[in-house]
Amino acid sequence: MSTTSDELYDVAPESDQPALKRVLGPKLLLLFIVGDILGAGVYAVTGTMAGQVGGIVWLPFLLAFVVATLTAFSYLELVTQYPQAAGAALYTHKAFGIHFVTFLVAFAVVCSGITSASTSANVLAQNFFGGLEINGWMGLPGRETITAVAMGFMLLLAAINLRGVGESVKFNVVLTLVEMIALCIVIGVGFFVLTQGTGNAGEIFVFNDYQDKGLFLAVTAATSIAFFAMVGFEDSVNMVEETREPEKIFPRTMLTGLGIAVLLYMLVAVSVVSVLSPTELENIREAEGAALLEVVHKGSPDFPIDRIFPFLAVFAVANTALINMLMASRLIYGMANARVLPRPLGKVLPVRRTPWAGILFSTVLALGLIWYVSSDPRSNIVANLSGTTAFLLLCVFTVVNVACLVLRRKRDPDRKVWFTSPGQLPLVAALLCAFLAGPWVGRNPIQYQVAAGLMVIGVVLWFITWLITRKTNTGPDEPADTRRSGHP
Repeated sequence: MSTTSDELYDVAPESDQPALKRVLGPKLLLLFIVGDILGAGVYAVTGTMAGQVGGIVWLPFLLAFVVATLTAFSYLELVTQYPQAAGAALYTHKAFGIHFVTFLVAFAVVCSGITSASTSANVLAQNFFGGLEINGWMGLPGRETITAVAMGFMLLLAAINLRGVGESVKFNVVLTLVEMIALCIVIGVGFFVLTQGTGNAGEIFVFNDYQDKGLFLAVTAATSIAFFAMVGFEDSVNMVEETREPEKIFPRTMLTGLGIAVLLYMLVAVSVVSVLSPTELENIREAEGAALLEVVHKGSPDFPIDRIFPFLAVFAVANTALINMLMASRLIYGMANARVLPRPLGKVLPVRRTPWAGILFSTVLALGLIWYVSSDPRSNIVANLSGTTAFLLLCVFTVVNVACLVLRRKRDPDRKVWFTSPGQLPLVAALLCAFLAGPWVGRNPIQYQVAAGLMVIGVVLWFITWLITRKTNTGPDEPADTRRSGHP
């Protein structure tokens, strides 16, 4: 059930399968990364974070940025050494060579993308119907209607994804610009309130211990929540086979995208604190995905911005879901070509050159998850899905950071090095990620339960895949030259 073959992922697509089309340059890649980091994250977690720390809600964003950037250094060192679409699973196998561990990491990443997209779909539906209600067009519908809209949206994303990465990324450009406009509206409302002398500027550096945790635990808990808003940079490594000259453009583009995101987040946090009173900050977590809509509604009572903002938020959140589903389908494609998932999941449309099987598989999983989490009327869907996403990725990031150190020792001295994470930063990043994944940060137990359930599914799928590959004699232990030739 394991292999030490370091060539497992050094495979090309089957001879009858076309290569993915390289359409991403520096600008499209930057918009892809920024669009993935922004979007649903800041809408989903800002209210929950404010309910933890009050006025210093900007600080957890900053700390989450530091942890994400340290991890991004490890990703950049690895993606420039191994520019293939399998991402974290590729790095894990290169470092440890254990098929079971590789599969668990790959499945965790796929699940994180699907839980993130499911979060986005629910936040989208909340803002959509919230906009209809504010404009007086209809009242809030029942939970079933919101679920139906979320699932319909996922089907629309699948259709866009099937058209091709070029069309998907162009759509991403439009959505990224829209979501930046939406966040700029929140920022503008906050600073407008400050200039009118009615804001709460003095609260920006005030810690409000609403839950009696103390400064350290409260900030730590809020940072673990904020991490959901910083993830997304790792999705881009799964687009590496569709990027032109990835070794050259990835480092600067990824770090620039992270910098843009944290700047916008901190300005949004300042605006939230400026507009809302301490009591409102404590209670805003109840607004879930519509927290920023509350800020816009209160901060601009004489302007119709609050009637427009929820629909801008819909487009912003849609962007996150689109990119997460792009990532999941490309990861499935890469893993199928590496014989870690069944080979049929690596099928590509001959004309559109898109991984249709991976798109179909990830969409079906997303639809099932949305239906499942929406079936319990007592669950806080947005908080639990976003927290599960952050937990899964923190575990994956811990493994990737360790893998970076292991692979650094295995590096071929004659191979050109494009990027190296400074010193022992991967170790520091691994420890920080593991710390934020622990129960001491106050994570809701249901998030661990959901993650555990998903990983049980992963173990079952791994066993089925292992049986299939063993029966057909096409598993990862076969000779490298046979794997490269595309022979059965």
